[in-house]
Amino acid sequence: MVKILEVDPKNNTEALELLEELSNSLEAVTGNSGKASFNLEDMDRPRSSFVLAMDMDGKAAGCGAIRSISSDTAEVKRMYARAKGKGTGSEILAYLEKKAKAFGYSRLLLETRAVNESAVRFYERNGYQVRENYGKYAGNKEAVCFEKSLG
Repeated sequence: MVKILEVDPKNNTEALELLEELSNSLEAVTGNSGKASFNLEDMDRPRSSFVLAMDMDGKAAGCGAIRSISSDTAEVKRMYARAKGKGTGSEILAYLEKKAKAFGYSRLLLETRAVNESAVRFYERNGYQVRENYGKYAGNKEAVCFEKSLG
């Protein structure tokens, strides 16, 4: 069980630490840190949110974000949990899904790398369906994109 907090990642050292850990982890697994696909300023836009998951000891345990793609669609970004298999990622994702629905979005999209098999399984377990690659991921055979209806 974690406590989810909405924060400004630009002004939060724990958020910045987690984002760096995530980038290092992605670089090790996929060969790409993912930094080019996320801009901290996106969190300043309306209907966007960045969250931290705090463990029972008050330490940052994970993070995640949503940002607007269109009036009805948001994108899940920078999902990360320090401890794997404890449910932190699912709690973050569930929170982001509720937040997206409250913002008025009807669906969520996201991208991960096909080689990142644990992430692919995670999203499938959480009800996401593989879809055609969208946006900058179109035609990228290393990417796998997912979609979930919030209706």
